[in-house]
Amino acid sequence: MNLANKITIFRILLVPIMVIIPFFGLQEEVLGISVTWIIIEAIFVLASLTDKLDGYIARSRNQITTFGKFLDPIADKILVLAAMIMLVEVNRLPAWIPIIVLFREFIVSGYRLIEVQKGGKVIAASIWGKVKTVTQMLALCFALIDMNGYFALLKGDLIGYDLIINILSSGFMTISIVTTIFSGWDYIKNGKDLLK
Repeated sequence: MNLANKITIFRILLVPIMVIIPFFGLQEEVLGISVTWIIIEAIFVLASLTDKLDGYIARSRNQITTFGKFLDPIADKILVLAAMIMLVEVNRLPAWIPIIVLFREFIVSGYRLIEVQKGGKVIAASIWGKVKTVTQMLALCFALIDMNGYFALLKGDLIGYDLIINILSSGFMTISIVTTIFSGWDYIKNGKDLLK
């Protein structure tokens, strides 16, 4: 249980804290953004930064472990899916987006379990898996403070700050969907021998 793995566990523990914030019913707003979602955003950004920190510490201190390879991507999945489901609940994200993410994660997790059983090793995240995670977290950083929802700009009534945030959140979310699908396909393609 080294420092890198403790940081990963801390990221997981931040998720239930993030999820309970709406139950406090904070009604105040800052620049048109609900204080509730500002707090959720702060927790999400902190959790996202720990993703970079634990990886850096693990590599720089030679603390890469099987436990870390297994837990780090799970922590990312928990964080991303929790944030997405919270956005679906308030009608700011269509349900098909987290469904795609969940579908991809089940496929990749199944592939990894088979590979572990076959070869006795834990597969670390590929470069496409890392790109997928970064784009998802960037998309959610904007989406959590975008009070209008996915591609609300198409209605044509957004201006100023609302329009800019909606362009950024919708754009990054679309890129994250593409990288999610592509990285999932990359795992399937590389695991075609397991399918045989």
